[in-house]
Amino acid sequence: MARKFAEDRLVIASHNAGKVREIGALLAPFSVEVISAGQLDIEEPEETETTFTGNAALKAHFSAKASGLPALSDDSGLVVPALNGDPGIYSARWGGPEKDFNLAMRKVEEALQSSGSDDRSAYFICALCLAWPDGHEEIFEGRVDGTLVWPGRGDRGFGYDPIFVPDGFDITFGEMDPDAKHGMSHRADAFNQLVDACF
Repeated sequence: MARKFAEDRLVIASHNAGKVREIGALLAPFSVEVISAGQLDIEEPEETETTFTGNAALKAHFSAKASGLPALSDDSGLVVPALNGDPGIYSARWGGPEKDFNLAMRKVEEALQSSGSDDRSAYFICALCLAWPDGHEEIFEGRVDGTLVWPGRGDRGFGYDPIFVPDGFDITFGEMDPDAKHGMSHRADAFNQLVDACF
């Protein structure tokens, strides 16, 4: 049985203003005040784990301990089977120090071309960890499957969205209405599990 979230404040273990806004909107119906780790001057810990769930837990526990409040973090990325799971947990790093996702998408395409494989399947993973200052945690993992296209299409969303066509659709996440994407994305999948279990 998952622990229920009974507090009225929650730290989002992120310095990404867009992610904090998106999570805040998802939690708005539950009258939870969200505050980011950045607003509390909590530094971002180095992501040293080898899985999405490991990195999500590391970040959530770090912010919960530093703030004395429950903390929620997510770790997400693109997994490409033909590239042995890359870019995976290193999805943002493929964009270099500037986190340039145009560069990252080009690198994925070049790696696929070099692989000799015609498998263009891919999936996004989102791992969420809700951690309390006493060390308790609840972890949820969402996934959405699709296919990679080149060149990228659309300027909505962020990250690898312009090259990812989710199964059952003929448009990329980059072309999709944001509300439609939020209704079926990997993050939405993980959030629905979190809300069902803890709210």
